[in-house]
Amino acid sequence: MDTKLTLKLDQHIIEKAKAYASNKKMSLSRIVEAYLQSLTSENDPAKFEISPFVKSITTGTEIPVDLDYKKEYSDYLFEKYK
Repeated sequence: MDTKLTLKLDQHIIEKAKAYASNKKMSLSRIVEAYLQSLTSENDPAKFEISPFVKSITTGTEIPVDLDYKKEYSDYLFEKYK
C-alpha cells in the first residue's frame, strides 16, 4: 500500500534529483523508496547483492587482516626504483 509523504528539501537538490530520475526512467518517489529500503535493510544479508562487475573482478585471494599495506607498497616502490 502506497502512502503519501511530504518532504522539505532544497530546490536545487530537487531539480537535480528529478533530472536523475528522468535519466533513469524512474519516478523520484520510487528512487526515494528504494533508497529508504536500502537504508532500513542493510543488516539483512539476504537483501545485499554484489554487482556482476564486482563479481567479475574478484580474484579469490584473501588479504590478511593485519596487512600493513603502506609498508608493502613502500617495499614495492623501493624494489621497483632500486
